[in-house]
Amino acid sequence: MIPFTFIALGLALAAGTCGAAPLVDVLDLPAARSELAVRSPLLDLAQAGSRLVAVGQRGHILYSDDQGRSWNQARVPVSSDLTAVHFPTPTQGWAVGHDGVVLHSDDGGASWVRQLDGRQIGRLVQDFYASRADAAQWLDEGRRLEQDGADKPFLDLWFSDERNGFVVGAFNLIFRTRDGGQSWEPWLDRTDNPSAYHLGAIASDGEGLYIAGEQGLLLRLDPAGERFTALASPYAGSYFGLVAEPGVLLVHGLRGHAYRSHDGGDSWSPVDTGLNASITASAKDGAGRLYLFSQTGQALVSADKGAHFQPLDLGQPVPVYGALVSADAGLLLAGARGVVLRPLAPAQQE
Repeated sequence: MIPFTFIALGLALAAGTCGAAPLVDVLDLPAARSELAVRSPLLDLAQAGSRLVAVGQRGHILYSDDQGRSWNQARVPVSSDLTAVHFPTPTQGWAVGHDGVVLHSDDGGASWVRQLDGRQIGRLVQDFYASRADAAQWLDEGRRLEQDGADKPFLDLWFSDERNGFVVGAFNLIFRTRDGGQSWEPWLDRTDNPSAYHLGAIASDGEGLYIAGEQGLLLRLDPAGERFTALASPYAGSYFGLVAEPGVLLVHGLRGHAYRSHDGGDSWSPVDTGLNASITASAKDGAGRLYLFSQTGQALVSADKGAHFQPLDLGQPVPVYGALVSADAGLLLAGARGVVLRPLAPAQQE
């Protein structure tokens, strides 16, 4: 069967001989199926039971059932760039990305449906805050979002189970679902983020839920008040990632900066990474080791929950946008040319 995208492209080219062809919104254009997708830029990785799932540019989602040695392309209804993916169960997963898109899979990442996009967000915000007398600011924000259209990305997501989760993104975009994405509740008014800084990463250590973002923004969920409250930040630059483990939080970002907390974000200590390049990805393994990766392809590993890091030789450096540690395959690194496998030494797999 000829993929829909090739039909749409053919029609557009044919129309071009008669005049200007109408542009097809990437939110209405299924991701093109291509043998080259496995070598296209990929930005994040997740484990779905024993399956691996990777997401990236132009709506590409790939999945592997042999620990990353071979990949299949998933059926995806959009061509928007995808930034993050998360599976709270082996079958139920979500992916987010540009154009305010949220996708859902119920078959372990083989196929996806769109649950939300940026064309809906402005109206959703207005409808949610319309009944509140104190919500003029958020009604105005909803109108602005509607007027701007689908131009703002979601950057990360976290789900505790197959029903409850958050998606976060640029300019304080944050939504919660309590029903597996059938409906979405704006939380724009429930973050201590008056400057509307970007929300770049969200993670849980099993007890608390945390957000890291632009200009040193650090937030922690107050479950009773259902609000993300500000934490004192040790750094005024932007954070790109957040690793949460029982007893330790690690944030990382611009110019090799990383900070560690052992008390749920109440205090932070600098981590000597020895890096000058921005730290763009992080991972953890089943033995409690933490890994950091830079945009220039440098790698670090810590065996003491982030207190100290040592260089990790991965051979030829490759820029890393997303990372995952597999007990069978070693390190899986998502980057500009797809997923690269880097075996770990036996001592590092114990």
